[in-house]
Amino acid sequence: MCSPSGAAPHQCVPSAGLKVDPDFSINDHPAIDCLIVPGGVVTAELEKPDVIHWISDQSEPGRVVAAVCTGAFLLARTGKLAGKQVTTHWEDIDDLKEMFPSVDVLSTLRWVDEGSFVTSAGISAGIDMSLHLVERLHSRELAERTALQMDFDWTEND
Repeated sequence: MCSPSGAAPHQCVPSAGLKVDPDFSINDHPAIDCLIVPGGVVTAELEKPDVIHWISDQSEPGRVVAAVCTGAFLLARTGKLAGKQVTTHWEDIDDLKEMFPSVDVLSTLRWVDEGSFVTSAGISAGIDMSLHLVERLHSRELAERTALQMDFDWTEND
């Protein structure tokens, strides 16, 4: 996990108060195969050019960049989602449409796969999207085994 401020003791404190210790900073990390941009309250991050620039830099051809919930706002801020279909948490659909009119925001899907960019609706839809990514990047069998191990009823898009 990377954060703007780097490794411990620079903890990330998500909205529920669970403390997460990053292993790296966005300025010093190993190569990334697949970037997952988390959601939550992203208002402050939207105003941090270094964070947006870093996400944009990680969005190179051939790399999957996914966003859970309101992480889609951070991806959209990079400009790389213009003309693409995305989704986010149902409470934030209208705000995403208003802030980023060049993005085609869908409200009826749990996740949207646009090739290099994959976005999910809120929270549990992020698990569905993650299982989709396991299937896409590895195999259907592994995704099904993962869902079974988690005792999770995987909801696929229709």
